[in-house]
Amino acid sequence: MREFSFKKKMAGRHRPKILTPHGEINTPFFMPIATKAAVKNLTPAELANLGAQVLLGNTYHLWLRPGIEIIKKAGGLHQFMGWPGPILTDSGGFQIFSLARSGVRLTSDGVEFKDPSDGQKYFLTPEKSIQIQLDLGADIVMCLDECPGFPCDYKDAKKAVARTAVWAKRCKEYFERQMSRAESQNHKTIKPLLFGIIQGSVYKDLRQESVRQLLEIGFNGYAIGGVAVGEPRQYFWRILKWVLPLLPENKPRYLMGLGRPEEIARAVGLGIDMFDCVIPTREARHGRIYKFKYRKNRHPELGSGSRFYEMLQITNERYKKNLAPIDENCQCLACQNFSRAYLRHLFATGEPLAQRLATLHNLKFYLDLMRLLKK
Repeated sequence: MREFSFKKKMAGRHRPKILTPHGEINTPFFMPIATKAAVKNLTPAELANLGAQVLLGNTYHLWLRPGIEIIKKAGGLHQFMGWPGPILTDSGGFQIFSLARSGVRLTSDGVEFKDPSDGQKYFLTPEKSIQIQLDLGADIVMCLDECPGFPCDYKDAKKAVARTAVWAKRCKEYFERQMSRAESQNHKTIKPLLFGIIQGSVYKDLRQESVRQLLEIGFNGYAIGGVAVGEPRQYFWRILKWVLPLLPENKPRYLMGLGRPEEIARAVGLGIDMFDCVIPTREARHGRIYKFKYRKNRHPELGSGSRFYEMLQITNERYKKNLAPIDENCQCLACQNFSRAYLRHLFATGEPLAQRLATLHNLKFYLDLMRLLKK
């Protein structure tokens, strides 16, 4: 399949709306990451004002601290963290990759983790992962998967695909049993959604086999995992080309852990609906600020063929006397009230407000990007 025909097909796709227990989500969208029930430096009210529709929490980290029982006692993750909108929870599968050096042990039944802080061991099964996410009150629940890092030889990647499929089936069966039980008790009128995760590393046949296995099980949506685990950037464009034509057009597609603004813009054009990434908040903490490039009519240069944004390293000396806002066209708190010189001063003096204002702006940039891409 030629790249042009692939892009043409995806560009005309009707994007689904996602109905969840905590509201409807319009696609495409970007999820700020609230790994431990908080987006760094911001309140839920601020995130809502920026235009965030969904937040992302992490099963593994919340399971360890503060623990599921205290969150259940609070009434669920939404009440615990004060966020009224939808929440997606990662399954803990990514920690198989990220905590590999801390003593992760994989078995056919599940995965054993060792808490790096105290050495205590925890065993997570597919069923346990689903139950934790349901206890948290997640609106979008992710299947537990094996996420191999890069480089990964073919044999190991094949094993990961097989294990991911087995675990996905177990997740689906357990999820359906719990939903049937909830329905019999009239607990919820709108069920949470369950997503399967495609693996297969950088191997075309394994990626496509993973898609086929998950389609046979059947899910509310499909995530493309294992594309932010150290591989060169060009690989994930190949992966999208391999898997997207096989996925149903009426189900949401989620590209996990990516990416840069230009990558998100391109992926939306190819048919991706959902994104999460640490980039906007992480870059903000280091004083790297995103800003749209504008045409004379004050519209960003999306689709112009050139990079549509620039990055300001606000800690540089050049901004010491620059009293202009970060972006005069941006409506965020930072741009409406403060100058580049002031933000540089805050970073130079180690004031925590620096990271808050930079994070506000960068997330506003990402969320505005999604709004522009909808058009």
